[in-house]
Amino acid sequence: MVCTDGTSAAVSGSPERRAGVKERGCSVRAAIHAMRWTAAFSAGVLLAVSAAAAAETAGEARLLVLLRDAGALAVVDPAVGTVLGRVPTVSAPHEVTASPDGKLAFVASPSGGISVIDLETMIELRRLDLGRGSEPHDVRFAGGRLYFTVEGYKAIGRYDPEADEVDWLLGLGQDGAHMLVLSRDRDTIFTANRESNTVSVVDGAAAGPPDWGVSAIPAGGEYPEGLDLSPDGAELWTATRNDGGVSIIDVAAGTVTERLELGLTDPNRLAFTPDGARVLISDSATSVVVMDAAARTEIARLDLAPNALLVRPDGAVAFAALRGGDRVAVIDLETLEVVSEIPTGEGSGPGCMFWLAGD
Repeated sequence: MVCTDGTSAAVSGSPERRAGVKERGCSVRAAIHAMRWTAAFSAGVLLAVSAAAAAETAGEARLLVLLRDAGALAVVDPAVGTVLGRVPTVSAPHEVTASPDGKLAFVASPSGGISVIDLETMIELRRLDLGRGSEPHDVRFAGGRLYFTVEGYKAIGRYDPEADEVDWLLGLGQDGAHMLVLSRDRDTIFTANRESNTVSVVDGAAAGPPDWGVSAIPAGGEYPEGLDLSPDGAELWTATRNDGGVSIIDVAAGTVTERLELGLTDPNRLAFTPDGARVLISDSATSVVVMDAAARTEIARLDLAPNALLVRPDGAVAFAALRGGDRVAVIDLETLEVVSEIPTGEGSGPGCMFWLAGD
């Protein structure tokens, strides 16, 4: 039989049976065709609406929120606290960053590679497969390049999005190269190596191979993960997750000079405020800890349990991703109070965040 949509199928039996089957078969095929077209049209409309909403705020500040449980990236209008749109990413995403011009975002997943996302059209342009067992995790964008850790290869790398090629990979010889941070001049890279209990220091990174040097500093604690460099580049703080403390490394001396035993349950991230006066530590089990960086004393503990933190570049506000609560808490850093919350959708599981400044 041949239906009006051009599809066909063989039908046997009496003429009356063939006619009945043809009529029912064509009806079913037409219904299925209509359902498929409607689903595709609806998905297209939703994507177009998301892209249009994001484009409307192209010149305004945006908050990028990685939705770990939904496998997506949310673009948030921070002024009103609403999600403008979502774009699917690699599965089980962990970290996100973006180019300063707001055109591209990069999402890393240890199991799925790195998504390159067009933030204007809200689509994934391509996916970087760095090799079987590479386990990319942290991503930082600086100087037109994407820097990343590849935990499975005990290495870091750099990607040129314009040329669509990996510039280089550098082996660290340390297990669990998880998080990274760059100096302002991009000439020094630090990584927290969880299984080796070390912090790697890559000097001469701006020049690249072969003029670089790699060293490892004992972290002074167990399972270093979250780390940040002070704005003046003098100190590197790293939270050691398995013993609840923080190690402070003197960058010039290349050694841990102070150890803060804070009694935290699961400190996984930390961040300096832009003026270097405070350090915020996320204890994903119990709290956000605010430290006086110079005095090394605790200022406050906020009753939150975030799995990620972000300090806004002006230092006025911090964002705490509450994965279990499907929302992001907004913290006023003057009053140290939660002033609002951004819902990210049921089952979304917000995590790592990135701030895109407006024009």
